[in-house]
Amino acid sequence: GSSMHIHQSLVDAKTGKNVFIGKGGARHSELFMNYLGGLQRYIPEAMAFFAPNVNSYRRLIYGEVSPKNVQWGYDNRTCGLRVPFDSPENMRVETRFAGSDVNPYLAIAATLACGYLGMKNKIEASPECKGDAYLSDFQLPRSLSDALRRLGDEKELHDILGHAFVTVYSEIKETEHDEFMKVISPWEREHLLLHV
Repeated sequence: GSSMHIHQSLVDAKTGKNVFIGKGGARHSELFMNYLGGLQRYIPEAMAFFAPNVNSYRRLIYGEVSPKNVQWGYDNRTCGLRVPFDSPENMRVETRFAGSDVNPYLAIAATLACGYLGMKNKIEASPECKGDAYLSDFQLPRSLSDALRRLGDEKELHDILGHAFVTVYSEIKETEHDEFMKVISPWEREHLLLHV
């Protein structure tokens, strides 16, 4: 399925300069690594915003080019978090989790919340993945119900996004999931009815 990749950088409100730029010859700043660390830590808990429908998880689980992990790498498209090669002024990270079925405002807000929590909590990112990240373990929720459970357990995201909002959003998505579970698919009739 189609995706909605989100490119993010942060600028200083006073100077207008990208705060992800490294100093003294460094490729990126410490703040950038904390932002990446936040994305790695919280995106699995925020997946209900990036994959909001029961069908969304087919893209992630069975897609040949969709992410299955929260590893990061320079221009490494096998990673869920790709850091494009560009000029220092354009230092940014691309999250590759959201599908084309998302509400873009919620996906962007959730992404920023994850990165913000990384900076606030000074979370260190893992070392860069330089190989094929598809060979790593699956690190994301595998279903909408799993994603909603993980979102429900992550109180720091509730604090940022709003407790009332997360509660209402989760209840709506749980209702949608329950309705989906009431439908017997043709595959189930064909493969299970006469064989189980």
